[in-house]
Amino acid sequence: MLDHTDTFVGYRNLLFTVAYEMLGSAADAEDVLQETWLRWACVDLEQVRDRRTYLVRITTRLALNRLRTMARRREAYVGPWLPEPLLTTPDVAEDVELAESLSMAMMLVLETLSPTERAVFVLREAFDVGYDEIAEAVGKTPAAVRQIAHRARRHVDARRPRERVSASETRAALESFQRALRTGDLQGLLDVLAPDVVLVADGGGVRQAAVRPMTGADRVARFMAGGLGKVTGVLTVDTRIVNGGPALVVHLDGELDGVLTARVSGGRIAGLYYVRNPAKLSHLASGPPLTGRGGA
Repeated sequence: MLDHTDTFVGYRNLLFTVAYEMLGSAADAEDVLQETWLRWACVDLEQVRDRRTYLVRITTRLALNRLRTMARRREAYVGPWLPEPLLTTPDVAEDVELAESLSMAMMLVLETLSPTERAVFVLREAFDVGYDEIAEAVGKTPAAVRQIAHRARRHVDARRPRERVSASETRAALESFQRALRTGDLQGLLDVLAPDVVLVADGGGVRQAAVRPMTGADRVARFMAGGLGKVTGVLTVDTRIVNGGPALVVHLDGELDGVLTARVSGGRIAGLYYVRNPAKLSHLASGPPLTGRGGA
């Protein structure tokens, strides 16, 4: 059993990241890992040719099953749905490809894929898993997987952010945004927001949030100034690394209230993603940050 444990722990980071990128939920990814461990603990290791491939296959199949179930849950979700924010360590931000694959903007693009397309894309593009191994994981032929991968890549390329932005540039934009919000500087907010900025807020019907995506710098600036800018209570905002990039973590009277991530283009904020649903903040408050590609 010690050999089972050592192997699983060695690949845990990899397996969690695969499950999270497929599901967009840290809580569900943790559940998948627990199920993966239970199955792995019963495996005869002498019959396993490649332990990494075997574990990825178990995790992928379990995540696919859960993803199909989650799709039904989301039909009844109140307001816009955003992925669950995930604390990450600085080394994740330094890994450009991993940081991009975990970003809120990319996670939202992955939401537009079918469950099988998402699994194939994540395994192939983010983790460079071979087509034969992916075929075993998703129950398709290698030829079919190649076609799915091509279709998913084309779909994602048409929707992913065009511009790669450094963490320092994103941090600078968020700091300007925070400073303008704190001082009530409406013009400062307008200066840091792109004219066609989009705000997506996820309160899950539990906390106040915009009920649909909001577009336009003037509307977004006034909405944020009228929300965070006029909160009664002790409001603290810290910059943390979330989903591979800088983010604003908001506490109200000492309690975690929300996480604000941004997509920056041309030095200005083009996308704001504000998660306030308490159910999506629990892992951020209690779970350890995700580190780099351990076991990858």
